[in-house]
Amino acid sequence: MTMHRVLIGPSILSANFRRLGEQIAEVEAAGADFIHVDVMDGVFVPNISIGLPVLEAVRAATNLPIDVHLMIVEPERWVERFARAGANTITVHVEEHPNLYSTLRAIDAAGAEPSVTLNPATPIVMLEPVIPIVRQVLIMSVNPGFGGQTFIPASLDRLRRVRAMLDEMNPSCRLEIDGGVKASNARRIVAAGADTLVAGSAIYAPDGRIADAMAALRRATTDDEGEAER
Repeated sequence: MTMHRVLIGPSILSANFRRLGEQIAEVEAAGADFIHVDVMDGVFVPNISIGLPVLEAVRAATNLPIDVHLMIVEPERWVERFARAGANTITVHVEEHPNLYSTLRAIDAAGAEPSVTLNPATPIVMLEPVIPIVRQVLIMSVNPGFGGQTFIPASLDRLRRVRAMLDEMNPSCRLEIDGGVKASNARRIVAAGADTLVAGSAIYAPDGRIADAMAALRRATTDDEGEAER
């Protein structure tokens, strides 16, 4: 199995948007590896979040890589504009997407890293046709649409199964997880095969310090020697 340093990316869905630039600077100072941006259209998922203007503002606020998750219908219409606005990685869903292969190729052609994801109830076999051409697979450990949800325990087995698929078909591909990730479950998540963690409410908690939350997550993803657990 190819070893990866565990990456941690705060999701700005849980940030205080009145202080967004400041909160991005705080997570960057605390050691974040990337910034995660959730784009929702109220159609593919039952919520509306943010779009291109906010992504452009995030890009102007940080030099960290930006990981954009498109929870929208017809993402093929938008991938080039999101790449141009500052996305380094763009994730699209396998569900109801007849043009998935060409959309992932379009992301690559636009200069961003192609990434693919699927909802918790979607069979992971649907990933197989595109695994060789993606740079990242995202396992959703909650039903997408809202932050602050509880981690679905069955996601650990899905991580193990997808990790095995990646080791066979695309060993350098990152395996990301998003949904209910926090310090108390991060060690099990990494042990199951994830090397890229998205955390929202666990980092941007209104009653806690961002630096403390980031430090707790980082500790949970390392063993006594400071190397990522498997």
